Amino acid sequence: MKNILILGAGLSSSSLIKYLLDHSEANNWKIKLGDVSLAIAEEKISNHPNGKAIEFDIFNELQKEEEIKNADAVISMLPARFHPLVAECCLKHKKHMLTASYVSPEMKAMNEEAKKLGIAMLNELGVDPGIDHMSAMKVVDKIKAEGGKMLSFKSSTGGLIAPEYDNNPWNYKFTWNPRNVVVAGQGVSQYIVNGNYKYLPYHQLFSRVETTSVPGLGEFEVYPNRDSLKYRETYNLDDIPTMFRGTMRRPGYCKAWDIFVQLGMTDDTYIVENSENLTYRQFINLFLNYDKKLSVEEKIATKFNISMDSDIMHRLHWLGLFGNTKVEMKDATPAQVLQKILVDKWVLGENDKDLIVMQHQFEYEKSDKKYRITSSLVVIGKDTVHTAMAITVGIPLAIATKLLLTGKINVTGVHTPVKAELYEPILAELESYGIKFTEEKNEL
Repeated sequence: MKNILILGAGLSSSSLIKYLLDHSEANNWKIKLGDVSLAIAEEKISNHPNGKAIEFDIFNELQKEEEIKNADAVISMLPARFHPLVAECCLKHKKHMLTASYVSPEMKAMNEEAKKLGIAMLNELGVDPGIDHMSAMKVVDKIKAEGGKMLSFKSSTGGLIAPEYDNNPWNYKFTWNPRNVVVAGQGVSQYIVNGNYKYLPYHQLFSRVETTSVPGLGEFEVYPNRDSLKYRETYNLDDIPTMFRGTMRRPGYCKAWDIFVQLGMTDDTYIVENSENLTYRQFINLFLNYDKKLSVEEKIATKFNISMDSDIMHRLHWLGLFGNTKVEMKDATPAQVLQKILVDKWVLGENDKDLIVMQHQFEYEKSDKKYRITSSLVVIGKDTVHTAMAITVGIPLAIATKLLLTGKINVTGVHTPVKAELYEPILAELESYGIKFTEEKNEL
């Protein structure tokens, strides 16, 4: 019998938990799910005979030691900052560890010790990062194996709302952590185009977008992710002239979101005095010039040179930004207030389904000819529990856990799924869950 410990029972854990429970009898597994909320953990285990829910506190050292010591594999679905705490304990007790999160410097530093101990620490097994790596490497490795030379790699992903439930002017609803959406892109984005390095400061990010089209879904706009350059090493494409990774939104979103960025409403570094007593209208007015004659709406339109009946103004009105609803948040940052306003409007409806869309564009040269392969993925959620986000984050992580515990993959140390030994079997099984890319190849 193998014991699997899952830490964290949030929304993105739902499909992971279900997969492991569904496969537990055939593989003789016992699944223990720990969360700060026992009620949420019990709901996810749903009285399954091979599952057990516990209240778990990452800062309870005795509990952490005991639970990890008794597990064969530990899956951390906790916030990324807690992964190193889990990892250190896994090293101590020689236990495999898996996450959907990016490899942090702290995790990377554990590579040699994990190898020495003969344990695997597998990371970036979700959707982005995760499925993006696996699907990209499958094509890159094939191009190289056939004698092609990579010239350009562009990759973008979006967590959006399925078309039939897309019923607001922003064409967007929260399908994952709202805070991450509000503060997305802060810092400097960097990428390379035709051998020219590009550094894009945050205040320019949402005004410098690319466009793309996905079969069956139509047009999208893409804004750059923070650091595309590091993926040259990840994908073994050190000399590639163009490398770009971005986030997908529906047309018009970025131009409207840029209003918040330019005003400073996404800033999370200071507290707004008397925030709890402000109305939404007073809140947005904090960021505008004083003018006795112009209304808040007119000041926005004047500052950004847009008409009062523009698409952008329509989106702002729809959010209720010019209304007299109270903020009712004490000692809040601008970003926190904005998040509250958005959460009330961008909430998933009871019957809504979300959407994951991903697209890779590979350009390469072979036998003096140039080609482009466009590879697209579309996944629609089942409901508000098993969302597309939960499915694409949780299922590849669950498959990797199964492969590791059944000896189908044999790696030690800290890894991401960029090796064929990891990505081939995971991608193969993902297809049975409808997670499959469609490819189109054209000569340039």
